[in-house]
Amino acid sequence: MGGQVELVSDGNGVAILGTASDVERFFLSTGLDRAAAEQLDIQRLRAVSASAGSAAQVGADVAANSGRWVKLTAESAEAVKEFGLMPTRTPGVSHAMIGEAGDIKQWLQIAQAPSTLLGGPLALTALATMMQQRAMQQQMDEIVEYLKEIGEKVDDVLRGQKDAVLADMIGVDLVIEEALAVRERVGRVSEVIWSKVQMGSALARTQAYALRQLDAIAEKLEKKADVGEIARATRRAEPQVREWLAVLARTFQLQDGIWVLELDRVLDASPEELDNHRLGLIAAREHRVHLIGRSTERMLEQMAATVDKANSKVLFNPFDSPSAVKSSNQVTAGVLEFRDRLGIGSGNGTGEGRRWRQAAAELRDRVVGSAVDGVSAAGRFGSDTLDRATRPFRAVDIDGDGVPDKSRAAAAATRAGDAIKGAATGAVGRAGRLFRRKPTQDTAVDGPDPDTTAGNS
Repeated sequence: MGGQVELVSDGNGVAILGTASDVERFFLSTGLDRAAAEQLDIQRLRAVSASAGSAAQVGADVAANSGRWVKLTAESAEAVKEFGLMPTRTPGVSHAMIGEAGDIKQWLQIAQAPSTLLGGPLALTALATMMQQRAMQQQMDEIVEYLKEIGEKVDDVLRGQKDAVLADMIGVDLVIEEALAVRERVGRVSEVIWSKVQMGSALARTQAYALRQLDAIAEKLEKKADVGEIARATRRAEPQVREWLAVLARTFQLQDGIWVLELDRVLDASPEELDNHRLGLIAAREHRVHLIGRSTERMLEQMAATVDKANSKVLFNPFDSPSAVKSSNQVTAGVLEFRDRLGIGSGNGTGEGRRWRQAAAELRDRVVGSAVDGVSAAGRFGSDTLDRATRPFRAVDIDGDGVPDKSRAAAAATRAGDAIKGAATGAVGRAGRLFRRKPTQDTAVDGPDPDTTAGNS
């Protein structure tokens, strides 16, 4: 298949198959070399691709070919969309055969039918299964990095809990990691290994418990009305939310590990059921993502409501309100990081993924901006209060000569003293006039003095 490559997509990733040199040229010419690509084990396709009449040819194709898998992102989807991948008989899988037209930068679609390598009845199903496993393994690696970055020791968190549901999680990771290591070494999952890792019910119970804990935290915050209580509650909630997100991430990782092993087991034991089983696991995983997404979305909405509530009361709570906003921002940032690492909200389409990331960025900017507004409002409140409190004691120009004479308080006291002195002087004057007028008033009332009348006569 010199000068040709095959593209196969399952909606989440794309596989590029061909000789090593052709695949390399395709990656360079389309810009996919900048994407994080992973090797696919083409040897695993031989058993399911070969039929009685094509075994030799398939063996030759396997020997000559290699494959790489790339997760579908906005960039990788843009790089391959021009080749017009067409749906196949395998549900959810599309395919294109393209050839090099003499120019390293030109690739043309030359056929729709898969090559001999993918011509077997289960070949595309097997390849789609490998791609699904590769996507889940990449997700598991993302979660490992996430747990390292947030510094959470999930096992310590689990051991610190007394609930029996969480106790089921202890030791599960050791069994699954052991099984994955054996699979990597042997290339398959035996019945013995599979019997050790059937622990899906324990993981489901732990995951449900963690989701209930997050919902309970959001519900408690929703009921808080006093800003002081809100500030204290959000401070307590921040480490609790971080711990429960770490538990959820770990259950997500372990469940993906079980499903990677499960797909291998079905491929070995019942290959004719592989396609239905693969689709069933996709539906189950989407349901699990939906449940986690719904719970964490409620937490984000509650944090936004908490910020709004705290900022609305910042003038009367200049210390508690910024504290509540800060804690809410920390919770929001942690939840957004968790959702991003688990791919929650991105769906299967790259366009939807971009919309979610844009919404997440807007939400992050909004709550951070709210924090700044809250602190600024608190600062303005403090400045206004200080201005009003010290205004009476600042010097003012009383006589209009442009030189501050005395403070408002001193001036007011002087004016008050003058007013009191004036009032007292006025009262004395009025009293004097009253006593001076009193004899005349008596004469007018009692009549003429007899002695004075007699003398005059």
